[in-house]
Amino acid sequence: MIISNIADLKPILPPSGRLLGLDVGTKTIGMAVSDPLRRVATPRQTIERKKFSADAAALVKVLTADRTAAVILGLPVNMDGSEGPRCQSTRQFARNLEPLIPLIPIAFWDERLSTAGVERMLIEADATRKRRGEVIDKLAAAWILQGALDFLVRPAA
Repeated sequence: MIISNIADLKPILPPSGRLLGLDVGTKTIGMAVSDPLRRVATPRQTIERKKFSADAAALVKVLTADRTAAVILGLPVNMDGSEGPRCQSTRQFARNLEPLIPLIPIAFWDERLSTAGVERMLIEADATRKRRGEVIDKLAAAWILQGALDFLVRPAA
């Protein structure tokens, strides 16, 4: 089930269970996972993109092993709030993944500036360009997931 508004995810989530955050790019998929109580996002791994079937199989393996309660996909919205080709690609990825995980909801989180924020953090930590390239996608996934976790614990307004 694809959830368009993350606020609609909160009432259908079980009281505990891990969430998986994904930063879906054209070359890689960065992954991060939450703790079962959904307080902290931890970078997990990066999948090198091949074909959708191989990418999906790797994701389903992780989802099953972690008994994931929901997937949070970073949605690369333009700075002006509009959705371009990258958003369309991410939404198509969700539509393709949905039949493979029918019992796990998929929600989107606005990921504007996630990669830029992570890159800035890595530069400030004096990470080499090579090291930044190795970890940026999974750290961006953790940034995305942490934003969603923080939103989900806020009381309803």
